[in-house]
Amino acid sequence: MIDVHRHLWPDQLVEALRSRTAAPCLRNGTLVLVDCESEVDPAAYGLERCLADLERDGIDLAVVSCPPTLGIELLPADESEPLLAAYHAGALEAIAASDGRLRAFAMGRPREGFVGASVSAPALVELDRMASVLDELERSGSVLFVHPGPSGSPDRAPGWWAPVVGYTAQMQAAYAAWLATGIDRWPELRVLFAILAGGAPIQLERLRGRGFDVRRALDAKLYLDTASYGRHAFELCLATYGGQALVFGSDAPVIDAKPTLEAVRGFGQAVTDAICTDNPTELFS
Repeated sequence: MIDVHRHLWPDQLVEALRSRTAAPCLRNGTLVLVDCESEVDPAAYGLERCLADLERDGIDLAVVSCPPTLGIELLPADESEPLLAAYHAGALEAIAASDGRLRAFAMGRPREGFVGASVSAPALVELDRMASVLDELERSGSVLFVHPGPSGSPDRAPGWWAPVVGYTAQMQAAYAAWLATGIDRWPELRVLFAILAGGAPIQLERLRGRGFDVRRALDAKLYLDTASYGRHAFELCLATYGGQALVFGSDAPVIDAKPTLEAVRGFGQAVTDAICTDNPTELFS
């Protein structure tokens, strides 16, 4: 079984965040970002906890990443480069120490030793700006992972606003941009959208009503991860895509992997094998 969406903060990255005084930074257990602050336990994002959780959840392999929600890609180069270097060096060490249990996405562009690159959803909307990265990913046969980026919230908005409203809106825009032109410009590029691309199957009926050929959305190189969703969403996805497109992603340790994994397993062994093993294997083959 494979989890395509887990987050890892190597020790090098944690130390780099602690050394900073401006967002993104760690201050005495508080993660300070440009759009919010939250209490975190860095150990929960470390290698030891990751491997223990994989064992607990019955996951054989995880593809880990550093979430674009940290906002590292928005920093000037002189600030972002030390953080990027810390993550990439630490991630490669974690892979080597994992006894084959981990692979990783690089941040922003493909790098040697990584299975692909993660980018923020807002970045993907600007396809012309991303063209050189996408060219390189397609040429190297690597995977593009599209993940939410920083998202502000209205005044007095509840804590769930950004993850539920902001992140899904970002992902819908990125997915639409890819369907509009990306899929034709980079036809061989395998693309993984986090959190079901913000509800991709819900949008297909509306797209059809506006003249879009929804068969384009069924391209075999487009994948949607299951992170944060449950049975009702999966029923719609399975009705729309059949056994294709869906891959298991947990978003652990940001959220607990067990509810999503239990919802997938509730559909029986054949569906579980497709979502947790067969489709992820094809994605990274």
